[in-house]
Amino acid sequence: MNFRFLETFLWVARLNSFSRAAEHLNTTQASVSNRIAALEQELGVQLFIRDARGVSLTPTGRLAFQQAQKIVSMTIDFRELVSNRKALRGTVRIGAADTVVYSWLPALIRRMNDRYPSVSLDLTIDTSLKIAQKIQAGEVDLGIIMGPLLGQDVFNIEICTFESCWVAAGDLKLPEGELSIEDIANYPLLTFSAGSQPHRALVDLLEANGVGDFRIYNSNSLSIMTRLVAAGVGVGALPVVLVRDLIKSGQARILDLKPVVPSLVFHIVYQDRGDNALARAITDMAVEIVAETPLEGVVQGG
Repeated sequence: MNFRFLETFLWVARLNSFSRAAEHLNTTQASVSNRIAALEQELGVQLFIRDARGVSLTPTGRLAFQQAQKIVSMTIDFRELVSNRKALRGTVRIGAADTVVYSWLPALIRRMNDRYPSVSLDLTIDTSLKIAQKIQAGEVDLGIIMGPLLGQDVFNIEICTFESCWVAAGDLKLPEGELSIEDIANYPLLTFSAGSQPHRALVDLLEANGVGDFRIYNSNSLSIMTRLVAAGVGVGALPVVLVRDLIKSGQARILDLKPVVPSLVFHIVYQDRGDNALARAITDMAVEIVAETPLEGVVQGG
């Protein structure tokens, strides 16, 4: 039985679409249709029901799906165990929140390139929420996000925690020493995009401390937020790793202010289908990277 036919069958079933499966497998819709037709002919059964809404599994197809996952998983694990890593080809799609870009993601990509030099990388940098949506839609193989992501067959591992801080430009007119929330009341607070976990946590923090009249400036671009901090636009509520260069250069300083900004817990997330050995291998590499290269403001996950 042709392994590629089984793999194609799994992706059509997961995505409920011949065209989306073709896009994922970097082939044509006609090729996908031919593979499924050949597989159905070989097995002597109908695997899919085709209608105007797309495709869905027949009862026999649902039974075949469970067995095909096991066969493909074992085949990929066998290939990963005994094959030459340098001969492994294909594309892995990784989505990450941009906090990780400022931290250990470049080291992970270097290690991936060393171990799998023939594997291409499709990297998406976006908000954790949007990356999570892409994982659920099958558009991203592995995400590094503020999680966890709950769902059927979704694997989550806590990879690290980014400590956060109150930070302001060095020339912003604030007293030295210990500050209170009232001391920064005249300045807007600079943080992540509206609706994100950090934004919600900041609003909850302010409300819990009886503060209800603050201006919050949001952006999904953390590079913009750090620039605004350096320009003295407001006080940042941001991960330490994002502002460490500003601190070292003297452009900004971390404020001794209570209550502290909540830390950000990051997870590696992927759909644990059984046929994604590369996602599992990259997860292991990420754990290695975080353990080997401690950074200021980054704590290894549980």
